[in-house]
Formats: sequence, structure tokens, C-alpha cells
Amino acid sequence: MTQQGVRWGADQVLALAPDDASRKAGSKLGVAGPWSQAGSSDEGTVWGLCKGSGSRPYQTVVDIADAAGPAYKCSCPSRKFPCKHALGLLLLWAAGEDAVPPGSVPDWAEQWTAGRRRRAAETRAAGASGAGSGAADPEAARRRAERRAERITAGATELEQRLADLLRGGLAAAEQAGYGLWEETAARMVDAQAPGLAARVRELGAIPSSGPGWPVRLLEECALLHLLDQGWLRRERLPESLAATVRSRVGLPGSADGPPVRDRWLVLAQYDTADAKLTTRRIWLHGADSGRTVLLLSYGAAGRAPELALPVGLALDAEVAAYPGAGQLRAALGERFAAPEPTRIRPPGVTTAQAAARYGEALRDDPWLESVPVTLEEVIPVPDGDTWQLADAGSDSALPLTPPALGRPGLWRLVALSGGAPLTVFGECGHRGFTPLTAWPRTEGPVVALC
Repeated sequence: MTQQGVRWGADQVLALAPDDASRKAGSKLGVAGPWSQAGSSDEGTVWGLCKGSGSRPYQTVVDIADAAGPAYKCSCPSRKFPCKHALGLLLLWAAGEDAVPPGSVPDWAEQWTAGRRRRAAETRAAGASGAGSGAADPEAARRRAERRAERITAGATELEQRLADLLRGGLAAAEQAGYGLWEETAARMVDAQAPGLAARVRELGAIPSSGPGWPVRLLEECALLHLLDQGWLRRERLPESLAATVRSRVGLPGSADGPPVRDRWLVLAQYDTADAKLTTRRIWLHGADSGRTVLLLSYGAAGRAPELALPVGLALDAEVAAYPGAGQLRAALGERFAAPEPTRIRPPGVTTAQAAARYGEALRDDPWLESVPVTLEEVIPVPDGDTWQLADAGSDSALPLTPPALGRPGLWRLVALSGGAPLTVFGECGHRGFTPLTAWPRTEGPVVALC
């Protein structure tokens, strides 16, 4: 597998940054000044020595041919992956052979990459040998699943009673009770081993006193939670695909048991969300031949970026397998047959009206769906009072941007990219509006990350 001729663009490199601070710091190191003995190999290894504050330079190496996405190693003390030195090295490498020429891998870099690839091969071999052995004790696993289902049923029944008490006493009582009521209820759902129900209860606690119209929003979310409770309590009567969706929504783990689909997958977007315990990374892929758009999820402990990272705008030849559930877009990344490469693949675009209709259709399969992935074609970002919207260039329809999108630097990157001209935007369309994630000015133009 030859990697030397495939150089990424700066946007693809910066899309790997775990946060804005790393993106800015890495950009400053993407010049030749602090680097020495930088080089790259045909096997996909990039290395270099970066001058730091100490007497010894930092040894930085990146394996861009790693099966789970780029892998990084740096002797600096940073706990971020990739660190600013790895980002700077990749930016230097993206500039061309004059900055990072081909060469022989030094021993310190070769030891790390060889060790990683050996362990990856051993893991694959172990997984293949274990796949046919089956569960160690399927009967014990069945009993555990039954006990958990009983706990969730008890929790859902209790939650139904609490929702009924809330509505019987009036929504004004929710404002007076404060957040403690919701947190105690969420804790009860955790005890019932239903983390999905617990998360939705905590979201309810943030709605009272959240601004004009909060009682309506609270009632809507209570109705969705009631629907999920009833779906679980009556899951035997549901179609299997919808029952799988309900199991996933209450928090039961699933596995990607769909048939593997091999395709050339364009990496459309990658972004992280974090809470006190977990960092969740979402990566959207679009298949050139299948036309499917799928979502990869990976997780890291609080304060640590997940290991899986794919460069936005490039394509990888790989297999993905779908998770069960009606309207389920989540998939697992399987075997990769080549490192990410530049591509002209672009998903087909729709109008803003078609995007809204697509979300409405998806709700029939999954009533709890927050948004769907959509590519808008020929839209222009325009201000609308204190907010912004994406307006169709050929009609008078538009989609408002979601409140979180309004506070991100990507909004101004999108406005600058457009300059008042139509462009294509990929993002998530839901009941709160549209969240832009990537954009390009022409069908053949480079993908620009907005998150």
C-alpha cells in the first residue's frame, strides 16, 4: 500500500483536532521553523523532531495507514490526541515533499509503528478465532438479560406514575420543585439499568424556566418520554425493527449485526460532544456506490478524545455493518482496505423543504429522533433578525440554524465561504432547525469542516 503520493489538505488535518485550542496551536507549528529530521515513508509513517521548551526536541510520529484511523505518538506530556505537535507535523506534511520529504523511518518511529501494527494483527486474529466459539455461557447471558429487562420494566412503570403525578399537579409545580426532583428520578432510572430513560429525565429538568414557551416544550418532551415508556412496556406487540429502536432508546446495548457493506466512504463530518463522564465522537460517512449515509460513534473517558479519528473530506475503502432498529443510521466500521484518499465523491443535495420532509418521514420509524443527516444544495446563509438561516437560492423557503450552531465559529466560516453565493452544506436537520457541519462551494470543490 503506497501512501507517499496521497497528501491531505490542511482542512482534513485540522478536522482531526480535539478542540479549538489544539487547532490553533497546531496551526502555529505547521511551518518548517520548529521541525528537524522530518520525513515520511511509503508505508504511511510521518515523523519529525519538534523543538520545545526543553533541551531535547519532542519525537513525533503519525501512522496514517492505521486501520482505525490516524494514530499518534509524541514524547510531549500532552494528554490530547492528536497533540499540537502531531497536528503541526501533519500540516507540514500536507504542504508537500519539500517540507517533509520521503525517507527511511528512524528506529524510534519504526519501533512504535511496528509494535502498533503487530498488536492490531494479533487483535484481528484473536477476534476471528473467537467469533466462531460463541458465548461462553449463553444460558447465563439469557438470565442476565431477563433480569435487566425486569428492572427496566419496573423503572418504566415507576416513571409512568411520576409523569402522571406531574401532569395531575400541573406543570407549574415542576418549576417550583427545582432540578432536584428530576435528578432523583434520573437516579431511579439508573438503578433500573435504563440509562436512556435517565438521560431523557435529566433533559426534562433543564426545561422549566428556560425561556418563553417552556411549558409547551416540557409537555412535548413528557409526551415523548411517555411514548418510550409505553413502547418498552408493550415491546412484544411492536414490529421487530421498532422494538429494536425502543431497546436502543432505553439504553440497552446492541451490536452491529447487519451484513457488511463495502464501499468508498466519504468522511462527511466529525465532531465531539462531552459531559462530565464521557466524550462522544460522531463521524458521518457517505457511500459512493450504496448512496447510504451512516454514523460512527466512538467514546473516550472525560477529558480524553476517542481514538477513532478520520480526516474529513477524504474517502476510505472499507466495510461497515449496521446496528438494528427502524431508521437506524448507526454503523460499525469494519475492515479497511486502503488508507483515506482524496476523492470527488459528493452526496446528492436536496432543497430545504425536502430536508424538512425527510426529517418528518424519519420520525415515523423513530419518534425520538433528534435529527437526520441532510445535504442542502444551492443554499445561501442569510441573517434573520438575531439569528441566521439557510435559504434556497431558487425559492423563498429556508431552514433556521439551531441555537448551538449560532454560537460556533463555523457559522462565520460558512458565511465567508459563501460570500453571498450559493453553496452546498451537509449537516443535521431536526425539530430545532439545521446544524451545518461541512460545506463546499462547488460540487467538485474541497470539503470545508465547520465544527
